[in-house]
Amino acid sequence: MVNGYQAASLPAALAILGRDTTIVPYGGGTDLMIEADENATYLFLSKIPELKKISEDAGYIRLGAACTFTEILESELAPPLLKTAVSQIAAPAIRNLGTIGGNICNGSPKADSALIFVATDAKLRLVSHRGERVLPIAEFYLGRKQTALAADELLAEVLMKKDGLGNYYYKKVGAREALAISRVSFAAVLDVAGDKIAGCMTAFGAVSDVIIKRPELDAMLIGKTLAEARTAKAAYLAAYDQAIVPIEGRISAAYRKAVCMNLLRDFLASNGI
Repeated sequence: MVNGYQAASLPAALAILGRDTTIVPYGGGTDLMIEADENATYLFLSKIPELKKISEDAGYIRLGAACTFTEILESELAPPLLKTAVSQIAAPAIRNLGTIGGNICNGSPKADSALIFVATDAKLRLVSHRGERVLPIAEFYLGRKQTALAADELLAEVLMKKDGLGNYYYKKVGAREALAISRVSFAAVLDVAGDKIAGCMTAFGAVSDVIIKRPELDAMLIGKTLAEARTAKAAYLAAYDQAIVPIEGRISAAYRKAVCMNLLRDFLASNGI
């Protein structure tokens, strides 16, 4: 049994949160099945139309934070990379309720959709009764279970770039092929225009306290032909080998490190590098 509000509009939700910042916002509420706090008051966001839209503008696909994973899968606008990752989240019953907003704001480095948004440099539109701001998702995560979301703010939309995401790579390594939490996950995009690499974006999930993204290392390949990238490959892998420092847990740090490097090598090889 939980206590809460069911907001019918975004202004109504922001007004409720503006009056009492101890209220806990929830998207699909799937985590309540395992960690509900009977002393907390929840603000349920799953019925707010403004948060359920998937649309596009000149530069971005705009995904409402309360869109469920199933709605992402059924959308004609959602990029294939995002659909690939979402299709491997839990079971259909969870995908019918779980939302991308909840997956992001949970702050877990194992969040499967958050990995895709970090890898592709998505932006987050955060709103409150005071106004709104747009924040690069890389600046949203401050540490394990810590985010830049203010107590009176809600995540309203995720903005993904429309172009340059077609050539992607995604792997999720778990204890079994289905219904598993990630032990290591990896997403990458290589955008080749003409004979040169126009963009390279990579990210590793479930490895450290936050999703690992090192754009300064990926920049080592940008602007190069594939032949030049093959020459730079050893230095690129060596730099990542230094940059990835996994945490020790139920899964050993050595295992995580080895899997990360193998996935990175496979991504490069699959693109002729």
